[in-house]
Amino acid sequence: MTTERKAVGAYGERTAERYLRAQGLVVLARNWRRTEGEVDLILRDGDDVVFCEVKTRRGDHYGTPAEAISPAKVRRLRRLAARWLAETSIRPHEIRFDVVAVLPQRRGATVVEHVRAAF
Repeated sequence: MTTERKAVGAYGERTAERYLRAQGLVVLARNWRRTEGEVDLILRDGDDVVFCEVKTRRGDHYGTPAEAISPAKVRRLRRLAARWLAETSIRPHEIRFDVVAVLPQRRGATVVEHVRAAF
């Protein structure tokens, strides 16, 4: 991955985190990694735990950020969520998988789209 792509991704994750905190969610983990993959953000929303995938795009040439999440990525995120829950003492009322799409604009504020229960 190029340095520029990493910088864009890091910007998107910081932007998504600020947005979700402003919505009242509490960050439990950032970039939680295991050998089988990574969860961008793990948050608490009341009694629920949210596993959040952040997608940042500078344009829509390859579809929307949310469209970039493949069925294989969904399966991987579900496995990682089960592992995270098994490794912690947190027992949520519900778990949810959200997607936050971050779309920086050439002019004006960055657009943030939050899809709750995306899959």
